[in-house]
Amino acid sequence: MRSVKVAKDLVAASATPMVLGILAEDASYGYAILRRINELSGGELDWTEGLLYPLLHRLERLGYVESSWQSVTGERRRKYYRITDKGLAELVEQRRQWDTVVDALKEIWLGLGARGPLAVIPLECRA
Repeated sequence: MRSVKVAKDLVAASATPMVLGILAEDASYGYAILRRINELSGGELDWTEGLLYPLLHRLERLGYVESSWQSVTGERRRKYYRITDKGLAELVEQRRQWDTVVDALKEIWLGLGARGPLAVIPLECRA
């Protein structure tokens, strides 16, 4: 599989729904969230702490997540984040918006629109 460089603006636009979606699965801490994003993207999204932690702090200020320090025997304390009801509502709204964008892109890229398929997209890239 070839490596894809995801543009910064696309990473930024998708960051909130990705993190809220991961936290909707279960509460988690920073490093585990970074690993999950890497895993979900097949290694194509390699976020840094410099991207994640400011986002988590912003989501906390907005009331979408709550954090608490937790200790596991033999390990250092970790700050765990969990999604709130307000965060779940925001995730539903983000999903609705992303579904609209993805559906429109599929219409364009898969040739379901009036003009037919885009000839410049190789067949192996089609979903």
